[in-house]
Amino acid sequence: MTHWTITPEAVGSADAGLLRREYYTEVASRYWQRPATRAEIDGGLTGDGAELLTPPTGQFLVGRYGGDAAACGGVLMLDAGRAELTRVFVRPAFRGRKGADLLMTALEEGARGLGAREMVLNTRLDLVEARALYTRHGYEEIPAYCSGPYMEIWYGKTL
Repeated sequence: MTHWTITPEAVGSADAGLLRREYYTEVASRYWQRPATRAEIDGGLTGDGAELLTPPTGQFLVGRYGGDAAACGGVLMLDAGRAELTRVFVRPAFRGRKGADLLMTALEEGARGLGAREMVLNTRLDLVEARALYTRHGYEEIPAYCSGPYMEIWYGKTL
C-alpha cells in the first residue's frame, strides 16, 4: 500500500528545490493568468528567504508519496511565540490523496516544536483551494500582520 511520509528537509536539496520551483510556477502563473517564464520563476526564487526555513528560525518539510517528492511546506518563526505558514504545496498528480491534511498537521507540529503557540499566514483570494484547506484546519481570518503585493487575506490559529 502506498503511503505518505513527511519529514524535515533542507531547502537546498534537489527534491525541495523541485517542489519550490513547481509551487512558485503554479502560484505565479495563476496570478498572471498565463504561464510564468523561467526567468520570472528564477527571479521569484532568488532572495525569497527560504534559507530561514531551518531551525531555530523555521523548518521546511517535504512530503513523499510512495517515495516520490509530492508536497512541501514551511514554517517561519516571526517572534518567540508566533510562526508563519508558507509555501504549502501539493503537486497536482498527488492531490486528493490526503497529503495536504497530513502536511498541515506536520507543519503545525513542527511550529510547536520551535516554540510557536500561534500560526499565521497570508495568501491571495484567488487561491481558493489553499484557503479551503486552511479553514478546514481551523484557521480564521485575522487582521493583516504584514503587507506585500501578493497578500490579500490573512489567517491565524492558536496552536
